[in-house]
Amino acid sequence: MVSPSATLLKMSDRTQDLELTPSLLLRGYAAGVFPMAESAESDEVLWIDPELRGIIPLDRFHVPKSLAKRMKQGGYRIDVDLDFEGVINGCAGRETTWINDDIRRLYIALFRMGYAHSVEMRIGDELVGGLYGVKLGGAFFGESMFSDVPDASKIALVHLVARMKAGGFRLLDTQFVTDHLERFGARAVLRKRYQDMLETAISSPADFEAVENLTPQEALQLSTQIS
Repeated sequence: MVSPSATLLKMSDRTQDLELTPSLLLRGYAAGVFPMAESAESDEVLWIDPELRGIIPLDRFHVPKSLAKRMKQGGYRIDVDLDFEGVINGCAGRETTWINDDIRRLYIALFRMGYAHSVEMRIGDELVGGLYGVKLGGAFFGESMFSDVPDASKIALVHLVARMKAGGFRLLDTQFVTDHLERFGARAVLRKRYQDMLETAISSPADFEAVENLTPQEALQLSTQIS
């Protein structure tokens, strides 16, 4: 469900007859808005422009001790960009979702263009959780995550932040703040403050592939202090 503080702009209201394309999506991100559908069955896509924007300050990211303990136990593997479509399908598989056919098509196209990325958790060869988002300069826009086993999306988030910090990123956009994300340091900033942060971040270089696949201990050390 969309936050009540969000401004909803119908694509048709602002783009008229413009085709909904990956390039238009990137322009939206650069302008500070992002797309969502009201449901998987919806034929309409909305631009979302929250008054309060969720972010995780990378220098304040922290991992709960219980999650750090789980990570150190191992028994799983983290991959990057191995099965982007599997991750977006996992995110869309919930009973309620904002990912419709257009959204799925657009983000798969962005992945093929090199702008979208996935962080994936596997047990054996089975994809059991992960997240995906969009990279633009030194900003990463987290879109969605899923877990088929406990803590899978949380572990993927720790690996994402470790990768972002190693690659010189400036901004991790979470769109909204949830209780789940607050545990990791997420907070809300006003739209104007977010726009300033966004402008700085997207004009800064960053490398999503600055590190190879990380061990749990490496991800914990790179991402944050444990609390």
